[in-house]
Amino acid sequence: MHAITIPEPGGPEALVWDEVPDPVPGEGEVLIEVAASAVNRADLLQRQGFYDPPPGASPYPGLECSGRVAEIGPGVAGWNVGDEVCALLSGGGYAEKVVVPAGQLLPVPSGLDLRQAAALPEVTCTVWSNVFMIAHLRPGETLLVHGGSSGIGTMAIQLAKAVGAKVAVTAGTKEKLEQCAALGADVLINYREQDFVEEVRAATDGRGADVVLDNMGAKYLDRNVRVLAVNGRLAIIGMQGGIKGELNIGALLAKRAAISAASLRARPREEKTAIVAAVREHVWPLIAGGHVRPVVDREIPMDDAATAHRVLEESGHVGKVLLVVP
Repeated sequence: MHAITIPEPGGPEALVWDEVPDPVPGEGEVLIEVAASAVNRADLLQRQGFYDPPPGASPYPGLECSGRVAEIGPGVAGWNVGDEVCALLSGGGYAEKVVVPAGQLLPVPSGLDLRQAAALPEVTCTVWSNVFMIAHLRPGETLLVHGGSSGIGTMAIQLAKAVGAKVAVTAGTKEKLEQCAALGADVLINYREQDFVEEVRAATDGRGADVVLDNMGAKYLDRNVRVLAVNGRLAIIGMQGGIKGELNIGALLAKRAAISAASLRARPREEKTAIVAAVREHVWPLIAGGHVRPVVDREIPMDDAATAHRVLEESGHVGKVLLVVP
């Protein structure tokens, strides 16, 4: 088969479409013929040499894919060759074939085509696990989403609105904020021109955000604590703004607030299986019912993955950038 390899870490040009051995499914695994994958910021870090795959995972980038089941390994039940699926991966999505544990498979939701489904696994699992399973967002509460126009952000807006929450978002342009509003966002904050702490407090009569979904890390840590409501929850899922910040523990104590930080890729197989099962139970009906949809910015041939990485680095996209098998 062919896959995107990284002979040497570097810029987008480091991504090479090359011939590699076919993967073979083991106990509890299935082989997928890939139709499409999606680009995540973790893939950019892996390309640069900063985010190695977990032990035993494919060395190729790609944390999600869609395709058809081509082969079933020993001990797998409930799936058949030819099934159209999408999957949460630890790596290997940038390839014509990939092996995945059966517990990380999802059926393609009703109403979506096979390629579109590649935009779902990583964002739905990330948002559901962090916002709902860990931070326990409830109806009537306020969620602040940083990077509202990203793949994660566009899904978080829709899922929060679907359960009856109010949503505030930050983004860097008027156009991105307008697209967040079209998805249901209630409070639109241009982080280049406005203070999100002031804006969220003004929109909530001084109460603040009950849950903050943060992709920035250190840069926003102090302000994220300040924007939290009493009993608020800060869920950190990224480090685009750095890895070391100063935390005002007094402010955290005064608000009886909590901070969680979780990545998805390195979680044990059992945890991923549980998250995927929860997503299938709670999110898939919303997609099938037309209440939630993947937002796809564009499709790019997988052998031109370098262009897709440049798109993400320039941050001109809204939603997900897909890589389709040529």
